[in-house]
Amino acid sequence: MSERRALRRRAWRPVAVAGATWIGAAVAIVVPHAGVLALGLSVAAASAVALFSRFRHPLLMVAAVALACAAASAGTVTTLQPTRDAVAGLEVAGGRHVRVTATVTGHLSTGPDGGGWFDATVSAVTAGDTTVTGAIPARIGVDADGRGRLSAVGPGSEIAVAGRGIPSDPAERAILVLRATAIERAPPPAGAWAVFEGLRDGLVASTRGLPQPGAGLVPGLAVGDTSSLDAVTENAMNASSLSHLTAVSGANCALVVGAAFALLALCGVRRWIRVMGALLVLAGFVALVTPEPSVVRAAAMSAIGILALGLGRPLVGVAVLAAAVTVLLIGDPWLCRSLGFALSTAATAALLVLAKPLADGLARWMPSRLALALAVPTAAQLVCGPLIVLIDPHVPLLGIAANLLADPAAAPATIAGVLACIAPIPWVRDGLSALAWIPAAWIAGVAHTTASSAAQNLPWPDGPFGAALLAVIGGAIAVAIARPQRVPRLTALATLVVAVLVGAVGGTSAIRTVAGPLTVPTGWQVAMCDVGQGDATLWRSGSEVALVDTGPDPEPLAACLQTLGIDHLDLVVLTHFDKDHVGGSAAILGRASVVIHGPTGEAADQRLLDRFARGGARLVLATMGMTEAVGDTRWQALGPLPGMEPGNDASVAIDVTGPGFPHTVMLGDLGEEAQAALLRRVDISPVEVVKVAHHGSADQDPDLYRRLHAQVGLIGVGADNSYGHPTARLLDILQQNGTVAARTDQGGILAVWHEDDGRLTLWRQKPP
Repeated sequence: MSERRALRRRAWRPVAVAGATWIGAAVAIVVPHAGVLALGLSVAAASAVALFSRFRHPLLMVAAVALACAAASAGTVTTLQPTRDAVAGLEVAGGRHVRVTATVTGHLSTGPDGGGWFDATVSAVTAGDTTVTGAIPARIGVDADGRGRLSAVGPGSEIAVAGRGIPSDPAERAILVLRATAIERAPPPAGAWAVFEGLRDGLVASTRGLPQPGAGLVPGLAVGDTSSLDAVTENAMNASSLSHLTAVSGANCALVVGAAFALLALCGVRRWIRVMGALLVLAGFVALVTPEPSVVRAAAMSAIGILALGLGRPLVGVAVLAAAVTVLLIGDPWLCRSLGFALSTAATAALLVLAKPLADGLARWMPSRLALALAVPTAAQLVCGPLIVLIDPHVPLLGIAANLLADPAAAPATIAGVLACIAPIPWVRDGLSALAWIPAAWIAGVAHTTASSAAQNLPWPDGPFGAALLAVIGGAIAVAIARPQRVPRLTALATLVVAVLVGAVGGTSAIRTVAGPLTVPTGWQVAMCDVGQGDATLWRSGSEVALVDTGPDPEPLAACLQTLGIDHLDLVVLTHFDKDHVGGSAAILGRASVVIHGPTGEAADQRLLDRFARGGARLVLATMGMTEAVGDTRWQALGPLPGMEPGNDASVAIDVTGPGFPHTVMLGDLGEEAQAALLRRVDISPVEVVKVAHHGSADQDPDLYRRLHAQVGLIGVGADNSYGHPTARLLDILQQNGTVAARTDQGGILAVWHEDDGRLTLWRQKPP
């Protein structure tokens, strides 16, 4: 027992070394002269060695190693400084036109505009008559058209592009940041990279005939390829804290390496052959999935573990993790700023350090196997949560339950998927893909069910304060569950904090999921969401609901739909494709049956519609005069007007009528000339509700509003917006016609309905 304790104490020494290396890397990438820092740390390390030779205290040797590793990390930064200075001499950061030849080192991402970015190593960059050569880390961006031309490109491709330089962050690894405007050469990968790319493509192709969304998950679970994952499922995986399953990590490496090691052991080969074989398999797997930061960390840890096993040394997880982190930070100091690398390290550390105490604590109230199953996702979420809220200020309340349900299916899906990827015979590959689809479909079902729950995401303060607050609460939860006997007062305090937290979260969830909808009048027929500077208007008839526009961002729209108790939309109308009208579409992907839309003007407009189609919506281009029903109401498209270019004046204006329903007209963003043209083409009759055009801008036709003569004018407008909306001219027009101006910036969510006696009622979420 004493020997084991001594081993554990020694295992924590590499943690100090890893921490010092991380700090040294973080300082080295931001100071102007990393070489001076490296020299200073080297002198300090030599001094620590001299002191150790005299006093023989083990802490001095730990300090010497830590300082030496930090110096090595700073030295790596120093080696790139001449290249950084040479590129800076080209003055590309000011938007200068350059031509580069480069080797692609990362997969091409996809942005909301259809463009994307990828990492590359530039071998030559030319600006004017000057050319700089070398191994220059770069990040290259392309627009939607450029991304299409790069469809065959993958890691290992030798490309040539031209474009304009963008200022780079000195603290980032990329020395050159380029926005490509011309693709001169974009061949597919060659050599071994082509083989790996072909294997990944073969796996994706073999899943295309399988039902979604499970089919799109199989390549992600096996090799981290999410290219065929539909947007709805991707959002659901993120919202339910299951996105780590499609990011290849330590679990995948352990499965692959363990399988290789076990297979070689069954063959009866010697230990050193098993070790070398497992290392070769690991290297091939990393190349297959591409070396992302989390994959590199997991592979380095697995490699060190294999070597320790091969040498017959006791394997201590914490020491292995620390050694892996140290090695990686020396080789690539810029990893210290990678959130993915930090999350991967934190999750692994949580499993090694926190999972067992939590399992022991939970075992007081449940079977030990169930306690361990709960402890693993709980430990990961408690440790990673403070990092995640820095980018998404929400706490996934059901994330632990989702992981508990999904994790058992991850291993068989991963194993079958990897085997399908490397299977040489097509029918074998298809069969293995079908086997992997079964657990993948289960995971997708868990993700969609969890994400659709109103209680899933608890809003949380963002920034460092929110992260620190969640870290304190996470620590209290860990102490309350583990209940260490040495600190009874701390345990009691932590238990009290958790009890208060449970009460607060329960009350907040009840308000959001139960009391929230109860605050809105149940009889509303027309409602306008408070989505800031944008439009999102609903109407309801019986059990059917329609939404006109989505506002600029998904979060406010999702909150509004939750408050109104709306899960499904029978009709969505996208009046035109400005961001303040379609930017919130992500909140309703997969929840709409029919999408009526105005004319598209850019490729990004069609890509948005394609996302709706992949989510199961039927797409219909609006034409003037078309009419359909929503419940007992009848709607008619008053636009887009013929001859209008895509944009504000081509908005889909909507007229809605029905028995007992307030006659409503929604004008999109029509300007004064378009409104006058509408008045000339359509026989406008008085209405009860008008959705004011263009957020109350001054570009309005008084004659149209005089003809409409509405009782209520709904204005979707952001508080203190820079446009001055709603303008005095628009408010004066409404006042002259006896129309009550209802504004979301002042009233929050707005609702209008007919009382039983036929009287029109306006409700505001906030008191006027």
